[in-house]
This record gives sequence, structure tokens and C-alpha cells, in this order.
Amino acid sequence: MLASPFSFEAGTRLRAKRERLHLSIRRVAQMSQKIAQEKNDPAFFVPHNWISDLENGKSKPRLLPRFHSLSLIYDCDINEILAAFGLNIADLGKERGHISLPHTHLSGKPVARSDPLVVAAPQLPRKLPLQQTNLVHCMFQDLGEMALFLVQQATPQGLLYGHIGTGDYTLDPIIRPGAFVQIDPEQNKVMKGVWPHEHDRPIYFVELRDNRYACSWCEVEGGHLLLVPSPKSPVSIRNLRYPQDAEIVGRVVGWAHRIAQLQRDASTTAPQMQSPT
Repeated sequence: MLASPFSFEAGTRLRAKRERLHLSIRRVAQMSQKIAQEKNDPAFFVPHNWISDLENGKSKPRLLPRFHSLSLIYDCDINEILAAFGLNIADLGKERGHISLPHTHLSGKPVARSDPLVVAAPQLPRKLPLQQTNLVHCMFQDLGEMALFLVQQATPQGLLYGHIGTGDYTLDPIIRPGAFVQIDPEQNKVMKGVWPHEHDRPIYFVELRDNRYACSWCEVEGGHLLLVPSPKSPVSIRNLRYPQDAEIVGRVVGWAHRIAQLQRDASTTAPQMQSPT
């Protein structure tokens, strides 16, 4: 079957999103199988050959146009119809935590909300989403309470958000793997100086040319950018050509991370003290 221009363009966009996260097609299929198992519904499994056909414009979701027509005819939101079949868009924020990605990345652009955000005492989410360090500006609405807390505490204009991958120990223990960071893109020049304490030293979010991201202290020496880890980090200093192989996204101006692991198994109880004999 020949691919239509519309299907091919949509498939190209989906492939770009997958490759941005450094995921293979089979890995995506495996992750969807986990979702299907947690929902106890095989309909949520996405076969790898279907993903391939979708990216190559050989296939497209066929029921969505029908839901679109029904939403027009019934004069209701299409999300209301999807929710009736178990596809509740409002649940994405809670379910995002089921998926873990290994690399640091930027999140996506914020989606407009009809409900006002209410500033309240922050609560740590039950599950931290993502393992990859990346920017958050397309995804933080769906990332749950922690991301909403960052949004609420920030000046809304012009800020970016990132997630430090659970495998990224560059600034550990100052900024731990799994943390959310707040980025000011206006501060995209590396500052020189001597700082009295490591917590005073500017931290930068850096885009690398292999479509990856880093979060670290930075130094510029000639035509090179040094990504400097914390003294206790197992990560080595990285030396990159600058600006050919790296670009400063902005300075990290805030972050939030867990300080203890959550007890996920409710059946697990605290150790019992033995009675003296």
C-alpha cells in the first residue's frame, strides 16, 4: 500500500520522537507490553511491526476520524468519548510514572490548561517518570505533582524544565538522578569566577549534538566546553568542541528531587523488634 503524504509526515514525526529518546522499535513494543499488563488489557500492546508500518506511512489509526465525527455530531469533547472507552487523557499524568527512560532530556512545551493551577504544599509523586535527562517543555503537565509544583513556583514565561535521567550521576549528590530541574534560557553564557561553595557554582543544562542532554558545571577553555561533574560523582569530565558539539540551553535555577525511596509494596511492614528474653 502506498503511503499518503499525510501518513508519511505523521510517521516521520513519531520516528523523530522515538529516536530523540534513543528507543528502538522493539523497546517501545516491550514498554507497551508492560502498560498492557498493568491495565490487564492486551489492546494497549503496540506490536513492533505496527510501529514500523506507522513510521513508514503504511498504516494509520483508523478509528480516530470516527471519534472525531461523533464528537462533532454529539456536540461533546472528543476526550469525553475516549474516556468512555477507557482512554482517559486526564489519567496520563498518573500513568506517565509507569514508563522509565534512561537519559537526561528536555520535556515538551506546556499544554494549555482550562483549570487554574492551585499553589499548595508540594507532595512527592508516587512514581517518578522517566529515566532520561531531557527538557520538560512538552510534558510537564502530564508529569504529575512534582512537575506541577515546579510550574506553580516558577515565573511562567520563558522557563524550561528538564528531567535528570535515573542513570545520570553527573552532579550526584547535589542534583540526584531522577530530579526535575528548572532552567532559565536567558542565562546561556558560561560564567567565570571563583565560588565560595559548590552550591554557589552555576549549573547549566547542555544540549549535545547526538540529540542528548547533560546537566553539569561548565568551563570554557579556548574552543572547548568542559562538563564538570561533582567531586563525589563517578562520572569523568567531558571535553567537547564548543559550540560545534554542544549548546548551552540555560542555567539551572532550581530543582526538586526525592530524599528517600518510597515504599511501593503496601504489604511490606517495618522490621519488628524482638521482645527481650
